[in-house]
Amino acid sequence: MKLGIVYHMPFWQAADGTLREVEGSFARYVDSLAPYFDEVALCVPVLSAPRGDGTPIRSANVTLAPLPPFDGPVHFYPRLPQMIVRLFRFVRGIDVLHCRVPTPAGAFAFAIAGLLGRPSFVLIVGDLQALLPTLPYRGIKRCLWRLYTAFEERNVQRMAERSLAFANGAALAAKHARPAHPVIQTQTTTIAMSDIRDRIDTCTSRSIRLLSVSRIDPRKNLRVLPEMLRQLSARNGAVSLDIIGPTVGAPGDAEREQIERDAAATGAAVRLLGGVPLDQLLNRYPEYDAFILPTGPGEGVPRVLLEAMACGLPIVTTKVAGIPGLITHEINGLLVEADASSLAGAVDRLIADPTLRRRLIANGYATARGYTLEVQAERMMQSVSAQLRVTLKRPLAMPIA
Repeated sequence: MKLGIVYHMPFWQAADGTLREVEGSFARYVDSLAPYFDEVALCVPVLSAPRGDGTPIRSANVTLAPLPPFDGPVHFYPRLPQMIVRLFRFVRGIDVLHCRVPTPAGAFAFAIAGLLGRPSFVLIVGDLQALLPTLPYRGIKRCLWRLYTAFEERNVQRMAERSLAFANGAALAAKHARPAHPVIQTQTTTIAMSDIRDRIDTCTSRSIRLLSVSRIDPRKNLRVLPEMLRQLSARNGAVSLDIIGPTVGAPGDAEREQIERDAAATGAAVRLLGGVPLDQLLNRYPEYDAFILPTGPGEGVPRVLLEAMACGLPIVTTKVAGIPGLITHEINGLLVEADASSLAGAVDRLIADPTLRRRLIANGYATARGYTLEVQAERMMQSVSAQLRVTLKRPLAMPIA
C-alpha cells in the first residue's frame, strides 16, 4: 500500500542520501505515518541546494515526487500547467492520497485522485480566512489575497465534505464540519514519548530566561514582546527573551526589523536567533524558564505548545483559534489577551508563584503524553483503516479512548 502526501514544505536530498525538510515538524509527521504503509511518496517542492541543516526523514520507505520549488501561491500558479502534469503523474502512482491543507497543490491533487478513483483523506492545519485581518498588504495585493483566500477556503471545504477529514484543533473541526460530513479533531504534534522530560520547576535563579518559538511574520503578533519584556524587567530585574524561528517573506523581514528597533528603543534583552532544526530545538527548550506565544488568530493549535510542555516549560499564550482546546487556564498554561501588559502580568505570576509553576509543568507533561506522534498517528490510522477500507502494514492497537 502506497500513501502519497501533498504539502508545501520544501525538501532536499542531502549528500548522505537522507531526505531533509527545512523546519522539521512535517518530517516528524511523515515518519509517524510511514510504519503503516509499504511506501510513502511526498509530493512537495524540492530544493536544488540545502537550506540550513534541516531535519531528516528517518523512515527508509519515504521517497520524493518532486514539484518545482515554490514559495506560496504567487509562485505556484504561474507554473500551474507544469504542476498539474507532475501531480497527475504522482497521483497515478499511489494507492491513497493524503492532503495537508491549505496548500496550493492540494485541490488539484484531490481532483485528480477523484478522477482516478483513489481514496483520499485530508488534514486541515490552518485557517486562511482568520489570517486576513492581520495581513500587511494594501491595495491590489490585498484584493488578490482576498480572492485567493476565498478560493482556497472553498477548496478546503469541498475536500472536507468529500473525503475523510481531520482538523488541527476543535475550532477548525467545528468550522469545517457539516451535519452529513463530520470532521475528526486531531492535534498536529512533533513530540515522541522519548522527548518528554522530568524537570519539576523553573524560575529558580535570579535571571529569568523566556523563550518564544514562532515563524516571524505579522500574523504571529511578536511585535508585542519587546514592550512585554520592558515591563517585566522593570519589576523583576534580569529577564531576557529569545525568539527562535525563520522570517516569512518580505513581511517577515520587516517584522524582524521592527522588533529589533523596538527592543533597542526599550532596552529589552531580546534576541532573534533565526530558524533552528527541530532535533536541535527540542534540546534547547530546557535551557529556559517559561514559554511565551503571543500568536493571533488563524492557526489550528501551534505544535510548539506541546514541545514546550514536553520539555517542562510553563506556558503563557493567547486565547485564540484552537489554543483553548489544548490549554486550560491555570491548569496546564495561562491564557491571556494578546497585549504586552496581559502577557507581562502572566509571567509575573509564574515568577512569583512556585505552586502555580509546578502545577502547570506537571499537567503539561500529562497533556503532552496524550498527544505524542505515536498516539496521534494511531488514532488517525484507526479512522483511515475503518472508513477508507485501507489495509495497513502495521497492525493497529486496541482503540484509544
